Amino acid sequence: MGFALLIILHEAGHFTAAKAVGMRVERFSLFFPPLLFKVRRGETEYAIGSIPLGGYVRITGMNPTEEIPPEHQDRAYFRMPVWKRVVVISAGPLVNLVIAFVIFAGIFAIHGTFQTSNAVAKGGLKPPALGTLHPGDKIIAIDGRQGGVEAIRAGIQRHRCAGAPRQGCVATTPARLLIDRNGQRQTLLVRPRYDAPSKRMLIGFTFDGNYVKQSLGESFSLAATRSWQISRDTVKAIARIFYSSKARNDVSGVVGSYEVTQQSFGFDTTQALLVLGIISLSLAVVNLFPFLPLDGGHIFWAVAEKIRGRPIPFSVMERASAIGFILVVTLFVIGLSNDIGRLRGEGFGVR
Repeated sequence: MGFALLIILHEAGHFTAAKAVGMRVERFSLFFPPLLFKVRRGETEYAIGSIPLGGYVRITGMNPTEEIPPEHQDRAYFRMPVWKRVVVISAGPLVNLVIAFVIFAGIFAIHGTFQTSNAVAKGGLKPPALGTLHPGDKIIAIDGRQGGVEAIRAGIQRHRCAGAPRQGCVATTPARLLIDRNGQRQTLLVRPRYDAPSKRMLIGFTFDGNYVKQSLGESFSLAATRSWQISRDTVKAIARIFYSSKARNDVSGVVGSYEVTQQSFGFDTTQALLVLGIISLSLAVVNLFPFLPLDGGHIFWAVAEKIRGRPIPFSVMERASAIGFILVVTLFVIGLSNDIGRLRGEGFGVR
């Protein structure tokens, strides 16, 4: 439901902008044909397709070679000024950007931000920490080195197994932990164990922490920072799929996005909203890549026309769109293949 809502709102952005600038909208469709349902209201047909891979808004004249009745030619897409076309195409990704920003800012304003401490959490204790560390213990130093959470994690990683690491292997040297337990300092020796899924040496505990309230201004600032970080990481992840097998294995498609949001809502509303925000932001970023048929491709060629001073030949745009088509198909095939594997295997990792 949440994933479908993101698609509806994205397409609603295109639809609303097109109506606002005077373009003729022929169809507003959630999902792709064959159509399961359609109804006409005025000049626009509203429809629901049977293939849940997105949605679309059909605007008269999106194809420069399209034959348009004389009475509609002045409202056709390619007959409109470049700025109107850019506004209409940008509206979809902009809606997704705004949704993500509002979700992030809302979470920060209502729940605050979680700050991890050096204390041991109540849950999650397992060997070798189980029976050695107690909930509430504060780790002051590891191997004589004081520091925060990252310093402690780095200290644990310095203890390695003999030979190649394997699941459950024990470090050859113990980590010396200086802790504060109920106001008393103690030194404990714990041998980290290798955890294959996370590819790290672990002691077997979780860091505790607490939520710190943020002002509205701080929430907006944090939301903007988080949006930029996710956008940057999304671009990097897409670039990596062309040369990294691990990155390709991490890609998720429509099925995965839908399944993760469904599982997240069943687990925790805040987590579900955070997942929706991340997906919404990723949709915006991917759609802004400058390749047809993505939104960014339409914006790119509209701006190119403005710079050139006259329309770009449609044959040129068609040839260039092959790059975008290959990108979209590649992402879809990799994502769907991974989703099928996860559905058959370990699932989507929502905890």
